[in-house]
Amino acid sequence: MMRLPRFTYCAPRTIDEAAGILAEHGDAMVVAGGTDVLPNMKRRQQTPTVLVGLRGVAELKDVADGDGLTIGAGITLADLLALPSVRERYTGLWQAVSQIATPHLRNMGTLGGNLCLDTRCNYYDQNYEWRKAIDFCMKKDGETCWVAPSSRRCLAVSSTDTAPMLVALGAVATLQNASRTRTIPVADLYRNDGIAYMTRGRDELLTTVRLPDATGWRSAYWKLRRRGSFDFPVLSAAVAVRTTGDGTVDAARIVLGAVASCPVEAKDAAASLVGGRLTDESITGAAELAARPARPMDNTDFSLHWRKRMVRDFVTYALREVSGDDVRELRRRVSRAALLA
Repeated sequence: MMRLPRFTYCAPRTIDEAAGILAEHGDAMVVAGGTDVLPNMKRRQQTPTVLVGLRGVAELKDVADGDGLTIGAGITLADLLALPSVRERYTGLWQAVSQIATPHLRNMGTLGGNLCLDTRCNYYDQNYEWRKAIDFCMKKDGETCWVAPSSRRCLAVSSTDTAPMLVALGAVATLQNASRTRTIPVADLYRNDGIAYMTRGRDELLTTVRLPDATGWRSAYWKLRRRGSFDFPVLSAAVAVRTTGDGTVDAARIVLGAVASCPVEAKDAAASLVGGRLTDESITGAAELAARPARPMDNTDFSLHWRKRMVRDFVTYALREVSGDDVRELRRRVSRAALLA
């Protein structure tokens, strides 16, 4: 049985109190649902001496619906799914959250927790004794990235479902520490490094995520995994497209997940759609362009070459869905669920 290491648990009631504790303790970590942090601690991947519990911070669970939608980072994934405004106006986000883990874990896990999810790797997500047997890895306690031993950086993969979709939707995040508050695009939360994968400071709390007005936008999220539930993505395609009254695309974003240490925007693919309609030809062309920046590595399930080929298919599925095609049977076959709003 793997046991947690010893730690001190703090239970603040406000954001300011939580930020003060983070500022005071240099190795403190925050925990909300604990569905990722606590298993990591049992495997000795993360060993904070202080845990700052956020479940009692009520303001982190607030939702404000007006010009767009502002969501507290502490809202549980289950409560997020229950918001009609998410299902009706931000369908891609609803689809992404629906496919995270299991109902039990969605009852505990939070939006902020999924956005800050630790990067994953076959050589890293093992118990302490297994990792010690290979002389550890670059991400924790070692010097070599066993995915690519000549690599100078860790290649652990980003496995969050919500981040690619929120980037595609143009969401912004608010971060707060003991001395300041700042707002940045969700895309700027991440860097392509398996160890230092977030730009969020050690003493900063992710407090809110704000979605812009969804008028004219349609979105979809498709996820590749071995099983129809529970598994992390080995590839995901998040698509958001805005069209004018005559069906012309005037803005688009295509974001890939689980193909690098951060979400990857396929900017050329999205740009190719602007100014035209979503036709079979334009969708095929965009899907081909989207596959180019994808660089899957041998750090998760399935072969990296097959995952690379699947990028074209999954971007095609997502674009077909936002174009209005009937993809219900395809959804059931690929995602094992209808997932239509």
